[in-house]
Amino acid sequence: MDGARETLHATAISLGDRAALIRGPSGSGKSDIALRCLACAPTSLVREPSRLISDDQVIVTRRGASLIASAPAAIAGKLEVRGIGIVPVASQQSATIVMCVELASAHRMERMPDPWPMTSILGISIPILQVDAGAHATPIKILLALSLSLLPQPQVCD
Repeated sequence: MDGARETLHATAISLGDRAALIRGPSGSGKSDIALRCLACAPTSLVREPSRLISDDQVIVTRRGASLIASAPAAIAGKLEVRGIGIVPVASQQSATIVMCVELASAHRMERMPDPWPMTSILGISIPILQVDAGAHATPIKILLALSLSLLPQPQVCD
């Protein structure tokens, strides 16, 4: 499956060479979460800036035991900001996906998941971080998870 590619309805942000794939239905807040992540780093908790990989559509390519996120050329460096329109933002060409962020209601989320829920994309299993899209701390939780090495490692599952 090396070289396999899929375009997903999602948004991806990065912190250095590590990316989070943000999934949820249309209108659920994926772009808003990305905007808040871009606006809040660096901080005393997250020491480097976050970057947009892609908004609304993410190209996921398998390279060995890794998943690489990138943007379709037509939307690279562009983020939809509801009420304003499409705006140019700091972006990065690609990064390795280390987790999937799923939007969930607060009552469905595990306080300390053990084991971490996992999802499979192109035969690679990655951890899921469940977040409440409207919670103030959501972007910080995503960026902390990207910056710390506490997540389970992606695993080949095909």
